[in-house]
Amino acid sequence: MLHGVERVVYGMAGLRMVSSLLEMSGALMMLYFGTAARALQVNAALAMVGPLVLVTVTMLGVLGMADQISWGRIVWIVIGVGCILFGAKG
Repeated sequence: MLHGVERVVYGMAGLRMVSSLLEMSGALMMLYFGTAARALQVNAALAMVGPLVLVTVTMLGVLGMADQISWGRIVWIVIGVGCILFGAKG
């Protein structure tokens, strides 16, 4: 099943798994605390994790493909991630 999987893919998948565990923990914490104010605080902390994971996983993917794609395409990927972060911010 995992024959031929590149090492960088393991890193990308691992980061996403850690991110999903953090999200699940955050949801459980919201239920545990039981107030909207505390849930909002947990949500704010999780909001900082999401973009960091997006940028890190994208960076790993680009580094894994760096020898296969041109610098121009790498610049477009960076611009695209920047647009996603800018759009999600507002």
